[in-house]
Amino acid sequence: MRNYRLEGSGTESLVMREAAQPEPKPHEIVVRVRATSLNRRDTMILNGTYPLPPRQGVVPLSDGAGEVVAVGAAVTRFAVGDRVTGSYFARWIDGRIHAGLVDQLGCTLDGMLAEYAVLDEQWAVRLPDHLDWQEAATLTCAGLTAWNAVTGAGIPKPGQWVLVIGSGGVSLFALQFAKLLGCHVAAVTSRGEKADRLRALGADLVISTPDMPQWGAAVRDQTGGIDLVVETGGPATFAQSLIASTLYGHIVLLTLQDAKGGSIQLPAALYQRSLAT
Repeated sequence: MRNYRLEGSGTESLVMREAAQPEPKPHEIVVRVRATSLNRRDTMILNGTYPLPPRQGVVPLSDGAGEVVAVGAAVTRFAVGDRVTGSYFARWIDGRIHAGLVDQLGCTLDGMLAEYAVLDEQWAVRLPDHLDWQEAATLTCAGLTAWNAVTGAGIPKPGQWVLVIGSGGVSLFALQFAKLLGCHVAAVTSRGEKADRLRALGADLVISTPDMPQWGAAVRDQTGGIDLVVETGGPATFAQSLIASTLYGHIVLLTLQDAKGGSIQLPAALYQRSLAT
C-alpha cells in the first residue's frame, strides 16, 4: 500500500512511500481510507509552525473517513465493513485535557493520508449512514472545533447574533450550527467572491473587509452588538471583533497567531474572564 510521510519541514519533505499491507494488533482496526480533508493545522504541521512538534516520519492529516477491512483479535467496538472516522485528539475520550492526552492523529500519531490507516479501536468513531465519505472526512477537526466554539460558552439563544470570520472550514461550520440554533449570523470576508456563498449558507449580514477595513463599528451598529464571536482571524481581526461585540458578549479565540507570524498579546486577566481561548 502507499502512504505519505512527513520527513522534515515544508512541502518538499512530504514523501510518498510504499509499505506492506498493515496487520492489526489485538486492539487495532485497519481502515481503507476513502476520503480525507485538509485543515489549517495540517498546513501548520507541514511548514513547522504548529505548537505541537510532529513525530519524524509521521503520516499526516487528522481527518479522514473509510471502511474497516480488518480487526484485531481483541476488538469489540467495530467489525469489518463498519464506516468510521478517526478522532483528532485520539487519547482524549472525555473530561478536561491534560499533557498526557495531547497526542493527535497526523502529528504525533500516524494520520489518514494513506490508502490504509491503522487505528486503536478507541481512536475511531462509527459514521452515521446519511453522511458520504467526503462529508464525514470534514468533521473531526473543523466540525468539532466549530461546534465547541458555538456551544462551549453556553448554547446561544435564538435571535442572538453570532459573528464568523472568513470562509474557512471552521467558520462555515459555525455559521450553519448557529443558524441551526436559531441565531442570526454576521460574516466578514476579505474575498468579495465569497459573499454569495456565505449568504447561501444563511448569513444574515455579510461585510467585505477590503471595502470596509474598520468593520467592527458597522457590524455593531447593524446588529446591536455581537453576542458571540467565533474568532479565527487572530491579530488581523481581533481588534475589530472586540469593537463589534456587545457588552458581556463572548469571543471564542481560536488562534493567537497569523500566517505572517503576528500574534495577539493578551493581559493575563482576560484568561480568567469570558474570553475563551
